[in-house]
Amino acid sequence: MDFGERVVAAHDGRAASEPDAVTIERAVEQYLTHLVLERGLSANTARAYRVDLSAVAAFAENAGVVDIRDLELELLRDWLWQSSQDGLAKSTIARRTAAVRGLTEWARRSGMTEADAGLRLRSPKGDSRLPRVLTRQQVDSILESLSTLAATGDPVAIRNLAVVELLYASALRVSELTGLDLGSLDLDRLTVRVLGKGSKERVVPFGVPALRALTHYLAAARPRLHSEHSIALFLGARGARMSPRSVYQLVAGLLAEIPGSGPSGPHALRHTAATHLLDGGADLRAVQELLGHASLGTTQIYTHVSAERLKESYRSAHPRA
Repeated sequence: MDFGERVVAAHDGRAASEPDAVTIERAVEQYLTHLVLERGLSANTARAYRVDLSAVAAFAENAGVVDIRDLELELLRDWLWQSSQDGLAKSTIARRTAAVRGLTEWARRSGMTEADAGLRLRSPKGDSRLPRVLTRQQVDSILESLSTLAATGDPVAIRNLAVVELLYASALRVSELTGLDLGSLDLDRLTVRVLGKGSKERVVPFGVPALRALTHYLAAARPRLHSEHSIALFLGARGARMSPRSVYQLVAGLLAEIPGSGPSGPHALRHTAATHLLDGGADLRAVQELLGHASLGTTQIYTHVSAERLKESYRSAHPRA
């Protein structure tokens, strides 16, 4: 074998040991499938990951990088820098960082790449803003206005009261609420069985006001919204399962006239319920279980909210503040 033949043979040997070429877009699709099927990622989280990872794939393609093996740390840093220049929030950039680091780590473990390009990628520190929390008087005002509308007998108004009562009573995520079926409710025990993040099931209690609203909805409103084949608990005006977007629009409309900054969707009611529980003396671990948080650290944000509310009350009421 002459020198040229040995070079060709050596090249062929290296090529045989290298992973097959995979585009970044294809790697993203395979990674998302892995997350959903093997790690139980929720549909909402998968959609958020798809948006972020599609963005990095498009950025890389514009830079002439298509093969996942050619993805490098500097390109990923450039992508995050461009994200900040585009005005994206630190929390969004942090989420993008986590998404792409997950992709590159999985690609290395799967044999698509020899190295983990995102291993040393660092996310920015998140903003220290606390979640929006309503006062008890504000919650009472919202529920009173919904009760007045429900008293007219309109089925949508009756449903809306039940939706908001249950959101506040049980601190559910909007996806958990809209995913409820008729069989999820136990009206005798005042509990609801919820399928949360990571397909983890938990049983959450609710109170008597929510029970009254739900009972009224099931008896007087749902039959009028009913689609013959639907097992969903909450139905839209056309009989289909109520969507997260519909719930968001409902709650955002209710909060639009209430003073305060921060998120104005259903998550504000979740934040509010958790904070009111801690204000009332509930145990932090019990609140963690109620919210379905995997980490106690996630729940502890509400202790900071309670402390801030206490300091604000002190500053506004104490003569020596």
